[in-house]
This record gives sequence, C-alpha cells and structure tokens, in this order.
Amino acid sequence: KSFEYLFGYEESYGCLIGTHARDKDAIVAVMALCEAAAYYMVKNMTLCDQMENLYQKYGYYKEDLISATLKGSEGANRIESIMTSLRSNPPEHFGGLKVIAIRDYKSGIRTDLTINEETSTGLPNSNVLYYELENSAWCCVRPSGTEPKVKIYLGVKGDSLSKADDSLKNLREALVNILK
Repeated sequence: KSFEYLFGYEESYGCLIGTHARDKDAIVAVMALCEAAAYYMVKNMTLCDQMENLYQKYGYYKEDLISATLKGSEGANRIESIMTSLRSNPPEHFGGLKVIAIRDYKSGIRTDLTINEETSTGLPNSNVLYYELENSAWCCVRPSGTEPKVKIYLGVKGDSLSKADDSLKNLREALVNILK
C-alpha cells in the first residue's frame, strides 16, 4: 500500500505542504492560509466564520505551557524529585479532572485506570509522563533536555470558549502546585 504525503506541521517551526521541499517553510504556511481564505470567501465566509463552525462542531480546545526554571544541582534534584513523586504517587485528579490513563514513556507502559489494564506505549523510552484526563483534557510533564527546566503541557476541551477557559485555568492552577 502506498501513501501520499500531504501536510506536516510542528508547532514552533511551521508547516510543509507536499514534497517539493524538505524544510518547513513560513511562505508555504501563508500560502495555505491565503488559499483557505479565498476558498471561504467564495462561500461568503471569513476564516473566523469557519473557525467558529469548527468550534461548534468539534468543541473549543485550549492549550497552555508551564515552564519552570530550576537551576543548579538543587534544581536538577528538584526536577528529578517531581518526576519520581509523580511516578510513585500517581495523582487521581488534576484541576477537578479525573485521570483516566497514564502513559509513562520511561517505562514504556500506558496504564488505563478505568479498567486497570497495562499496554505498551510503542514509543522509545523518554522521561515523560502523559496524563489522559476526563472530558478530552490532558497534561504532560517532562524535564527539558537542554535547559534546567521542567515543562508541563496541558490541554482542555469545552463546549464553549468560557468553559474551555475556566477548565484550562483550573487545570493550570493544579499543575503549578506540583512545582511547589
């Protein structure tokens, strides 16, 4: 079975459409945006109109990043302590959201807490913990590979922008607390 490459994206570096280049390119991203704007203009819609349609159909998704710098040997020990604590005492909730599964990429195991079943993540080992939360929310904790930081990524879904904002705020506050 053969596959055709259509589109690739990486959140901080851009996108690549087609196979004519091997590097992600902002020019290509602008071209795709202009093409989408022209498409929706023919339908008498703006990009904002279509974005709202997508939100109505799929929900309002919000994401955030918490990055805490912890310098020196004391910081390195603190980062290791955070990761060890999360592994040895897995939280049941974050920000009022129940943890339904934990992916521990260091051990290579995904634990489904709803049915108490372990499966392989199928990915290379890495010092990363990913929590699947109820209501399509999630969070991920990892030490930086290049800086004295611990990084926490988080995402939520709501059926309105205000509900997504509230859920993200609550989740963020809970996750900031694990850094204390």
